[in-house]
Parts: sequence; C-alpha cells; structure tokens
Amino acid sequence: MARTNPFQFIQQVRSEASKVTWPSRRETMVTTIMVLIMVFFAAMFFLVADQILSWGVSFLIGSR
Repeated sequence: MARTNPFQFIQQVRSEASKVTWPSRRETMVTTIMVLIMVFFAAMFFLVADQILSWGVSFLIGSR
C-alpha cells in the first residue's frame, strides 16, 4: 500500500469532494419530507400488524 503524506492526502480529499454533486436545498427538503411520510406509514403498518398479531395470540391462548 502506497503511503502519502498528510498534505497530499488533504489535497486528494478536496479534489474528490469537489467532484460530488450536492443536492439543492429544495431537493433535500422534499427528500426529507418523503422520508418522514414513509416512516409514518411504516410505523402505522407495524402498529396495526402488531395489534392483529397480539389479538391473534391472545385469542389462541385464551388469556382474555
């Protein structure tokens, strides 16, 4: 493995970071909102699935 000195390493990192296509503020906000909406739907799905399974297990073992 080739060793580079810290100065060369920093130059390489800056060079690579300049090649990155950063999202705009609007793209970041839209993506964030979409993620939050999907998290909400996933939470609701798992809440309902958990309640159904809980009801089913309680029914099978007759604890209620």
